[in-house]
Amino acid sequence: MTGNSNLKCAVTMARRGACPTEMGFSLLELLVAMTIFVLVSGAAFALFMRQQPFAAQQQNQVGLSIGLRNAMTQLQNDLVNAGTGQFAGANIPGWPVGVAIVNNIPGGDCYTAATQTYTASCFDSISVVAANLAVPPIHADGVGGCTATNQATSTADPASGLTAAQTAANYNQGDQLLLLTGNGKLFTTVVLTQGAQVSGSYVQFTHNATAANGSNTAANDPLGISTDSSDTNNKLASSFCTTDWIIKLAPITYSVNASNPADPLLTRTQNGNTATVMEQVIGFKVGATIWNNSTDTVSTQYNYNAATYTNNTANDQAYNFTLVRSIRVSLIGRTTPSKDPNYTFRNTFDGGPYQIQGLGIVVNPRNMSMRD
Repeated sequence: MTGNSNLKCAVTMARRGACPTEMGFSLLELLVAMTIFVLVSGAAFALFMRQQPFAAQQQNQVGLSIGLRNAMTQLQNDLVNAGTGQFAGANIPGWPVGVAIVNNIPGGDCYTAATQTYTASCFDSISVVAANLAVPPIHADGVGGCTATNQATSTADPASGLTAAQTAANYNQGDQLLLLTGNGKLFTTVVLTQGAQVSGSYVQFTHNATAANGSNTAANDPLGISTDSSDTNNKLASSFCTTDWIIKLAPITYSVNASNPADPLLTRTQNGNTATVMEQVIGFKVGATIWNNSTDTVSTQYNYNAATYTNNTANDQAYNFTLVRSIRVSLIGRTTPSKDPNYTFRNTFDGGPYQIQGLGIVVNPRNMSMRD
């Protein structure tokens, strides 16, 4: 049988050039297979290319949603502690001011549609007046038991358990201090023009003097928490005594860096360190709800002067920080603008080639009154 098989194979090889059991695909079969493969692959690739923009769009929207939630969560955590200082072993009252809000109302259009860019005048900013918990609070003191901030210097007692020199070492040029009465109702603030020094048994602070009523100029109060001198009921004071407190501040400021108008950044700054909280921010607005009695009215952005915390509505007490009951923050973000000419989507907010999402929160700081 083996010999017959070999003979048949030899005959076949002589006639066809190969034994039938060793034959592969013919050229025609190979071309047909390759054609089918190319057609199937092309269809799959075309389907993928069609779906890829939608997948990228969904991925960008998910990223935008996560960014908004993370930014608002961090801002909410900071705002809820506005106006409080939780120091171990010290009973510090909540101070009357917890936040300083700067409302920007642009005189013209701050958005350029042709380039999808936003300028700094589109955005508000907010500073949380928080204490530096690493520096213990100290009591004001001086001649007769009191010190006055409308002088070039103020004095205080050393911190409990520390010498005057050790206490002075905690205060440097540029630090902002909050001076607060023991009942938490009156305050002012100063910015040190040099590091604290020792003066006898006291710690001495050198700063620009406040006015006699405790108010400051904007240059001497970068947070704007003591710049109202328009009303005698503005909760400011300039004299502080041994039952009153001096607290080193570590304010937390949220603002939008629009130095690159194509990608405005929401930033968080504390102790000179700035971190980006969210990219592609196109809206950041802050407002406050003010508690008034039955004869007062509520201020609005149209008659409220954010620079002096007053307005032209009769009996309105917008300047009175103790009346702030809640803070509202609105944040709007967008996905990265698409430069693909085939991307035809345009949002209804500003007509740009990107998706947008917004998120708003209302926060009640812990130092608000519970007796209204």
